[in-house]
Amino acid sequence: MSAESGLKTFRDSGGLWEGHDPMDIATPEAFARNPDLVYRFYNARRSQLSEVAPNAAHLALARLQREFEGDVFLVTQNVDDLHEQAGSAQVCHMHGELNSMLCRRCSECMPATGDFDAASGCPCCGQPGGLRPDIVWFGEIPYHMDEIAMRLDGCDLFIAVGTSGVVYPAAGFVQQALASGAVTVEVNKQLSEVTGFFHQQRQGPATEQVSLLVDELLAG
Repeated sequence: MSAESGLKTFRDSGGLWEGHDPMDIATPEAFARNPDLVYRFYNARRSQLSEVAPNAAHLALARLQREFEGDVFLVTQNVDDLHEQAGSAQVCHMHGELNSMLCRRCSECMPATGDFDAASGCPCCGQPGGLRPDIVWFGEIPYHMDEIAMRLDGCDLFIAVGTSGVVYPAAGFVQQALASGAVTVEVNKQLSEVTGFFHQQRQGPATEQVSLLVDELLAG
């Protein structure tokens, strides 16, 4: 979804993200080993959000939420805020958000309005040294899994956009939707690792294919 807005993904350039191996900046062990690198990396990623804008796919999904007669539940593995910028009123960030920080001392989540590091004090408890990016790293449990499971069990149509089908638990969502009797649609530039579980594959850029799909859904 966000690659066409100019944001790098974990799968770009052989799995590198902005020139970094994810294992060096996206695990609890990496944070413990080199916190300064992790702080710098996520501060830079957050700053980059001001340089990009939602693309046609983000705008199409926001339109779907506004105009579709049924319930549209949007789950994203992305940690940017482009869905919100596009106007989506509901976004479930299962992997956390760049614009949020988490205090390990008081367990509070709060907005990250600028750079922070190990010396920054928590706005809630006042203690320094406890803040970390509010990002679900490899080896951690994604957010909102109970609600996502409930939505998958009751959905009629499941659409996956731009997923590799490699990272679990998200890669298993299509099978859960299938078990509930949902029609499943994959939108991707290339077939994913779980493409066999989709009733329909639409290949091409998200900016093109998501917009067409939303037009079809709204037309009935």
